[in-house]
Order: sequence, then structure tokens, then C-alpha cells
Amino acid sequence: MLGAVLALGCASVALHAQSSAQAGELPSSPAPNPSSLSNPYFGSVTLLPATDGVVKLSLDDAVGRGLKTNLGLKEAEQEEKTLQGQVTTALQYFLPSITVTGGHGHDEFNLAAFGFGPGILSKVAKLFPTLNFSDIAFITKADVTTGQINLDQTVFSGTYFYGYKAVRAGEKSAYFSKMSARGEVVQQVADAYLAVIADASQVANDKALLDADKVLLDQAVAKHQAGTVANLDELRAKVQYQKQQQTVLADDNKREKAEILLKREIGIAPGQRIELTDASPYGELAMQTPAELNVVAYANRQDYQNLQAQQQEAKMVLGAFKAERLPNLSFKGNYGVTGVTGSVYHGTLSAIGTLTVPIFKEAGLRGDTEVAKAQLSGVEQQLADLHDRIDQQVRSALLDVQSTQQLVQVARSNVELAKQTLSDETDRFRAGIDDTLPLVQAQASLQSAESNLVESLYQFNEAKLALARATGVIELQYRTYLGK
Repeated sequence: MLGAVLALGCASVALHAQSSAQAGELPSSPAPNPSSLSNPYFGSVTLLPATDGVVKLSLDDAVGRGLKTNLGLKEAEQEEKTLQGQVTTALQYFLPSITVTGGHGHDEFNLAAFGFGPGILSKVAKLFPTLNFSDIAFITKADVTTGQINLDQTVFSGTYFYGYKAVRAGEKSAYFSKMSARGEVVQQVADAYLAVIADASQVANDKALLDADKVLLDQAVAKHQAGTVANLDELRAKVQYQKQQQTVLADDNKREKAEILLKREIGIAPGQRIELTDASPYGELAMQTPAELNVVAYANRQDYQNLQAQQQEAKMVLGAFKAERLPNLSFKGNYGVTGVTGSVYHGTLSAIGTLTVPIFKEAGLRGDTEVAKAQLSGVEQQLADLHDRIDQQVRSALLDVQSTQQLVQVARSNVELAKQTLSDETDRFRAGIDDTLPLVQAQASLQSAESNLVESLYQFNEAKLALARATGVIELQYRTYLGK
């Protein structure tokens, strides 16, 4: 019993070993076909089956659904509930244990077996010649009723005290682990939502170019039939049109896969049709210095707070092992009644105070203390590493935001230039000045520029979300960082 709460404290340290090893790790880009087998945040608890309707989904709706159903967050919530149950269990060691017992039995006694046989009776009869002892039975029966209330209370135990504080610290660590998981859900869902928007924008651009290619193909066919252009121009226009058809099919397939991943992350059946109601957000981000962002990060990063709670937990476990050298004082007592049914009942009382002092346990106590010191040292090293890693992540995320913001500006300028070039080449083709080759090249340049713009916008928004995650404010401020 003395080591029960201590064992709970040690169990909670072990329970968080995996989460502490992963503390401070920001999620990387998903694999081509991610699933919940590789990462629980790619899965969810599907609440409703697919219907024939279309679910309209805003970014806020997607994030809200993810926070309710995402599998990775559900696992973190279950871990927190486990630690809450351990706290309740540990609390019991400080409360008195009171039990009530009672019973009714039929007893039969052989007086001869207790030494009160015929020989004793004949000797007693001589002392009382006027009494008749011949009717005395040596087999007697009695109905006995008992009732008792028992009290068991630990008055003082340093092991229990520190063990309880260790479990409470473990509960706090589990809470911050859950909050960190919420931040990851927000980032994962927002990234998946933005990926669908980017893919949809790419498909829209592809279809617009396909329509333009169809017009140019029709013009090339008409000119060839009229004999004003060579057959080569018509073939080039046809090849360009079919190539663009392939691009539309490939990008539309990519968009559908991105939608499936988004639905899996937020608890919507993969077969359910959805419609995203938010456009790709764009907003300039007010830049702060790394020092300013680090202040925000150290105050808000849940994984950092998680490791701080684990550090406190490990300290309490160490204190519990050291407290095993202290005496333990406990009290046990009971009060009850016992009597033969129908006769007088007599009260019974017991009160016992016990002082337990460890003497020949020094080797075991020292070993336990060294193990606890090693655990504490490991957590402190992880905490120091995470402190520097946060600085690294903040600076890296800030650089990504700055560079991708410039990429967006350059990509927009390139799109405008490519559109102007295509417009000029289209006019030259219609006027018969150029053949289709410069026109096809201008179309390819525009498609490349528009694809770069879509990708740059997506990377810019991803970088801003990563910066919000690195500073620990993504759940509350993701809209602000995205410029919505």
C-alpha cells in the first residue's frame, strides 16, 4: 500500500514519455496517400453516413468539426481522462476507509471437546448433592448475531503526499497535451481546407485555358480549311487542346483526393459531397521580431507547458521516493456488538495506532531515488532542448512567411505579364502575323504562371499557419493570421 500512489506517479511519467519525445514537433507535409494508420490526425470518428445532398463547408465549420471528431484529438482526450481517473484513485489514500460488516450464524458446541465432559460433571455433582446433573446435554446450540463498523485511516505518509502531487502534475501535463493536439487539429484541417481550395483554383484555371484552347483550335481548323494556314498549325492547336484536357483530368483527380483527406480529418463520410464556401484567403501579416514572437511562444506553447508539468511531476516522484525513508503513521479501529440471539448483546471496541519505520531498506530506497533522478534529468534536458527548438521553429516559420509573401507578389506579376503576352500573341495569330507555335508557348507560360500563383498562395497561407502554431496561438488566431 505504501507504494501505490508512488506507482501511479511513475505510471503517469511513463504515460507521457511518448508525448514528451514528440513535444515541439510541428507536423510535416502529408504523404501522397496519408491515412490514420500513419498519423491519427488523418482520421476521425464519422458521425453520419453519406447523403445525396451537398454539405456546405466554411473554414470555421471544418475546424469545428475537426475539434469534435478528429481521431488524434480523441486519443489525447482519452489520455487526459485516464489521468483524471488516476487522480481520483490517488485521492482515496488520504480519505478514511470505512466498512460495515454484520452476520448471523447458527453455532453448535461440543462441551466435552472443551474439557467439560462426564468426569468433570461427576466431580461437580458431589459438591452439589441436591442438584440433578443427569439432564445436562454435552451438545449445545446457539444463534449468534454480530455487527461491526471498521475505520482505516492513514494519518501521515510522505510517499502518499508526494505521489498525489505527482499524479496531479501528470493530469496537468495531459491537459496541455490535449490542448497541443487541438492546435495540431486546427493546423491539419486548415492546411487540408486550403489544399482543396488551391486544387480547385488550379482546376478552374485549367478549364479556362481549355476553353481558350478550344476557341483557338476551332480558329486553326477554320483557317486551315480556308487555306490560310498550314496543317501544322492545326495539329499544334489540337495537341495543345488534348494536352490541356489531360491536365484538367489530372488536377481534378488531385482535388478529389484532397477533398477525401479533408473529409476524413473532420468526420465526414468519404462519399459525402461537399462544397467549400470560403475562397483562398490572402492578407498581409504584420511582422514581428523573433524576440517578440518568442515571448508569445513561451507563454502559449502547450507542448512547452506540457513539459514544464512533466518536470514538476518528476520532481514529485523523486520527493515520493525520498519520503519512503520517513515514518508512516496509520490508525485502525472498529466498534461492534456480538451476542446470542434473544439475549444481551455486548459491545466490542478496538483502536490501534501503527508507526512504521523503514530500517533495512536503504539499498532499495537509493535505487528508487536514482531512477527518479534520471527521469527528472531527462525531462529537464528535453525542456531545455524544446526551449531552443521553439526559437528555431519561430525563426524558421517567420522566414517562410517573409519569403512566401514575396513569392506571391512575384507570381502575381508574372501572371499579369503572361496574360498580356498571350493577348498579344492571340492578336498576332488572328491577324496572320504568327503561326500557332508562339501562341502555344504563350499559353504554356500563362498556365505555368497561374499554377505558380496558386501554389505560392497556398504556401504563404501554410507558412502563416505554421507561424501561428509555432507561437502557440493557432486555435484562437488562425483567422487573423490567414487575413480572414
